[in-house]
Amino acid sequence: MKLLHIDSSILGDASASRQLSQEVVQAWRAAEPGVQVTYRDLAADAISHLSAASLVAAGTPAELRDAAQKHEAALGESSIEEFLGADAIVIGAPMYNFTVPTQLKAWIDRIAVAGKTFRYTESGPEGLAGGKKVIIVSTAGGVHAGQPSGGAHEEYLKLVLGFLGITDIEVVRAQGLAYGDEPRQQAISAARQSIAETFAQA
Repeated sequence: MKLLHIDSSILGDASASRQLSQEVVQAWRAAEPGVQVTYRDLAADAISHLSAASLVAAGTPAELRDAAQKHEAALGESSIEEFLGADAIVIGAPMYNFTVPTQLKAWIDRIAVAGKTFRYTESGPEGLAGGKKVIIVSTAGGVHAGQPSGGAHEEYLKLVLGFLGITDIEVVRAQGLAYGDEPRQQAISAARQSIAETFAQA
């Protein structure tokens, strides 16, 4: 099995989402020793945001692309290949200003491509990337799950993944991390319990 591990926090070792996403991957390795993990750190190795240059590069025949266009095209192609080649994905998704980090949005813009990961038909859109399992590691300083303030965070990720055809989605959640040391530890402990329960059932 091929597992794609995505981190997007800018906080390095201080990041709860990085810590918990790594623990999810470790639990997955323990449950399935043969798993092959590909790691992408969107903060340390940022993907440039979708731009007019990205669209021009994609629309230019390969043999006519200049160096910058070749780089843009390769970035998009490698991101999609990595995404489509994965059987499972772990996404570290902290909340920044009521939504996902801009680094994670840049990655989403590279993998949500008409004709490759979704298509429009006479009966509506159809996802082309189904059959994957995704675990979202959701962290936030406040408490937002199930609230309107969480709509552009967890719910947004579920919406995008569902649009691409992915329906097997679980959330490992740690919220209220900024409420003090005790609430933070309780949230981390609850997330770890969620991880343990997920892989106890595997």
